[in-house]
Amino acid sequence: MLNPTAAPAALRQPSPLRQELQNRLDSLARAHRVPGAQLALHTGAYTLSVHTGTADALTGTPFTGDTAVPLGSVTKLGTAAAVLLLADDGDLDLDEPACELLPELRALPQVTIRHLLSHTAGLPTGPDSDSAAGTTATRYLSAVCTAQSALFPPGTGFSYSNAGYVAAGRLVSEVTGMTWQEALRALLLDPLGIVPAFLGDTAPARPAATGHALNTATGLVRPAHQNLAPVEAPAGALLASAEDLMALGRAVIDRSTVLPASVAARMRRPEPAADPGALADSWGLGLALFRQDGRVWCGHDGNAQGTSCHLRAEPDSGVVVAFTGNAGGATALWRDLAADLLRLTGIRVPTAPATTRRGPALPLPECAGTYRNGGTEYAVKLDGDGTPTLSVDGDCPIPLVCYPDLSCDLVDPATGRHEPGGRFHRDPATGTIDRLQISGRTARRAGAV
Repeated sequence: MLNPTAAPAALRQPSPLRQELQNRLDSLARAHRVPGAQLALHTGAYTLSVHTGTADALTGTPFTGDTAVPLGSVTKLGTAAAVLLLADDGDLDLDEPACELLPELRALPQVTIRHLLSHTAGLPTGPDSDSAAGTTATRYLSAVCTAQSALFPPGTGFSYSNAGYVAAGRLVSEVTGMTWQEALRALLLDPLGIVPAFLGDTAPARPAATGHALNTATGLVRPAHQNLAPVEAPAGALLASAEDLMALGRAVIDRSTVLPASVAARMRRPEPAADPGALADSWGLGLALFRQDGRVWCGHDGNAQGTSCHLRAEPDSGVVVAFTGNAGGATALWRDLAADLLRLTGIRVPTAPATTRRGPALPLPECAGTYRNGGTEYAVKLDGDGTPTLSVDGDCPIPLVCYPDLSCDLVDPATGRHEPGGRFHRDPATGTIDRLQISGRTARRAGAV
């Protein structure tokens, strides 16, 4: 929730554009079965904010401009900013081994703090939240950060990892002597005028939205339970409004005094080997980077249980677009809304990586095999006509379409629609396929060293 004294006057003023955006948000929320949503836009010259619907479909509580939504992985942007602020003060060095501050990482002495923030440490994703619910950060990291679980040598690849941000949150606590929540509030949220809200708050200081899931049998949306383990808070426990995200977005493109310009620029700089595949075009320190019309946008996407939140900011123009929605269908709503922004404002907001023509589809029988990321198993098999399919932890297989550059699409069995999935990787020494990256997460072929 933005400090009212700091909120731009344009937020409170009606305008034809604001009304058009309001109408589109209302209509799209109904079409996508999203109970409540908010869009905040800073054009570089003025600010608009619109919201719609209810924060909780059962109670009918209105969704307001101050409603905080579980951000999911957008939380990582805040954790990374806190680490960068500590580095700017000289309290830590991004290129020092993380184990010098966190002994539980001693099995991986080459992993640096920079690797943790850019998802290039080679760490697995981490256990599911239910499995991690009763553990401490030290035990969590000691179990995950082992030489046997490493996916690749640090700094040589990208694999999106909650575990890396559990470690980053521990670093913040070790350096500041505060809990992650206390440190994030002191270093970032209070200076931005954001009223803190976290999953698990027993006495929330502001209104919060409930996530929702669609019951396909009844066609109704119902509240979803947030099951993020407390130990995973630095990776996904923050709640915020779209206006809050807009303030954070302005900070990471040098439109705020909260983050020094050198810190914001460091966050936006692409990290070597950080190729996130289907997630973005490249990755910085806590920021996804997207190419669009010759410019590079930064931001992050996040999904909690039944929520979908998105942030995009472009340094040259000062444009910031932030969206929060309290249902799984809000991801599709966000994409449609971005298309409307182009039509209504001329602002082209990237919702996915830039696409490049990769050549014709081709058979890739050598991709068949079992790949693992921590406790998650990815099984690639060939069907009767040689088409590869992907099954995750025994779920129904999904067809894959492979291309000459080893990238692949996931094919929706119901609609036949192609979605960028990721890519296979060859071992440079042997030429054999030894890794699979799907949705930014890398899995190592079973038996590969």
